[in-house]
Amino acid sequence: MAEGAALALTAPRPTLLVIDVQRAFDDPRWAHRNNPGAESRLEELLAAWRNAEAPVIHVRHRSTEPDGLFKDDGFEFKDEAAPAHGEPVVEKAVNNAFVGTDLEQRLRAAGAETVVVAGLTTDHCCSTTARMASDLGFEFWFVDDATATHSRELPDGRRFDAETMHQSALASLSEEFAEIVDTAEAVRRVAR
Repeated sequence: MAEGAALALTAPRPTLLVIDVQRAFDDPRWAHRNNPGAESRLEELLAAWRNAEAPVIHVRHRSTEPDGLFKDDGFEFKDEAAPAHGEPVVEKAVNNAFVGTDLEQRLRAAGAETVVVAGLTTDHCCSTTARMASDLGFEFWFVDDATATHSRELPDGRRFDAETMHQSALASLSEEFAEIVDTAEAVRRVAR
């Protein structure tokens, strides 16, 4: 066997981070959302990662405010993102999954080199985590069709639709912080 081939077989599989796919995002108080198929793509990713026996880490947000949506039933995972037995769960209280958690230590201890993100929302927790992962030296894939966001409004009342927010966040991340891939490409890569 060629030396490069042996290296490819021993390199750790990419770690899938499933971020904030929680029931709180089903609350009608959220503005219009893009990509209603994100959870279905996420199910495909989870199936591929589990089939490849690649690492999966679930991240979920816990509200610290008394009236926060990410408490009680809103804190629970959506069915599509429920952790399988033995898959670790990291709880966070801010947008960045690395702040106030042991996520970096878990990744380092596992020898992770590549981190892949899917979840909610594109321009908040997913993007913030991607930026930090890049700054920490991880290779990062951002799965565009397995993420979604909501429309946003500026203080002056101007509104940006959800798809514009999603695409803008992807453009901001592309090349500098993450490689933007779709579910099909991520699944192809993890299956290698």
